Amino acid sequence: MKIRVVSSREEIFTLNPNERLVHLAFRPSNKDIFSLVENCPKTEVVQLPKSYMATVSKSIKMFLDMQRIQLIEGDVWGHRKDINEYYSIPSSIIEEIKELKTEGKSNETIEAKISRESKLNPEMVAYIMTKDNPA
Repeated sequence: MKIRVVSSREEIFTLNPNERLVHLAFRPSNKDIFSLVENCPKTEVVQLPKSYMATVSKSIKMFLDMQRIQLIEGDVWGHRKDINEYYSIPSSIIEEIKELKTEGKSNETIEAKISRESKLNPEMVAYIMTKDNPA
């Protein structure tokens, strides 16, 4: 599973229209979010760093809700955009999530354990768990 890392508003217009997970590494304006949704209609998740979440307007949150797009707080730890434009969620994390689900662990337990071990936000872990076959 890959998260597309976008580091500037100009980059929004160069994205593949099929992007589903997008991390905005800059402080987006309302116009930037509208542009992202317009250019990438299949977007399911927009992830922002914690410091930028506080500046997202209520109208944009409502717009994303209406579009059925999750707004998630989180970072892409240790990612170098100059090397790869995608942050890959390690398959070992996805396998561990599957294992814990098979063992019958509760979603909350899985979210807490995986986020503690992997630095992924619990909301992102919850999103991964909703995918039938995340790979």
